[in-house]
Amino acid sequence: MPHECLGVLVAVFLGLNPALAAGDRPDTMETAEIAERAENKAEILEQKAATDDQASSPATHRTIAKHEAQAVDPDGEEPLDDAITCLSRTIYWEARGQQATEMEAIASVVMNRLNQGDFPDTICKVVKQGNEQGLCQFSWWCDGRPDEADEETYTIAKEIARKALNQQLTDHTHGATFFHHRDIKPEWSMEFIKTSEIGEHVFYKSDNTK
Repeated sequence: MPHECLGVLVAVFLGLNPALAAGDRPDTMETAEIAERAENKAEILEQKAATDDQASSPATHRTIAKHEAQAVDPDGEEPLDDAITCLSRTIYWEARGQQATEMEAIASVVMNRLNQGDFPDTICKVVKQGNEQGLCQFSWWCDGRPDEADEETYTIAKEIARKALNQQLTDHTHGATFFHHRDIKPEWSMEFIKTSEIGEHVFYKSDNTK
């Protein structure tokens, strides 16, 4: 029996995708195609998060797989024009060097904003809200420094972004839509309700936040 046929039979027996068993493994498949698939799923998921209760799980066929998310912006140098990249960069730059729980908390703030009518209805618009050369909602977006992420931590950030979009994260911020570093005390913090303190950040929500 040809090796190719044997491989397909083994794949079927193990419940794997025959195409992958025949040699088209995720690490050798066309990366652009995998990334495009992930970006399309992310767009659907962010639309759902912007309109629905995030407690409901996304449909299985719309769930972003790990290798799909990692195929998006692998070097941290792509333009900020898709949900996974915008969310990953925000997680990376706002909580780089912190524990995973704090990185997850940053992701939750973005997703919570997406689900509130007072904020934009896409992740990239949420992240870019404000002026990059002046006032902005996320400090990394207007700090004047290059935005390319080039550390291994970015891989972790993309995995957290994937889980956030798949609604697989626990919101340790308890619905927060604002946060600041412990070392500062912005005036706006007096106007909101403190929900939690996680790592180096303090989290808040407004009175009308769900």
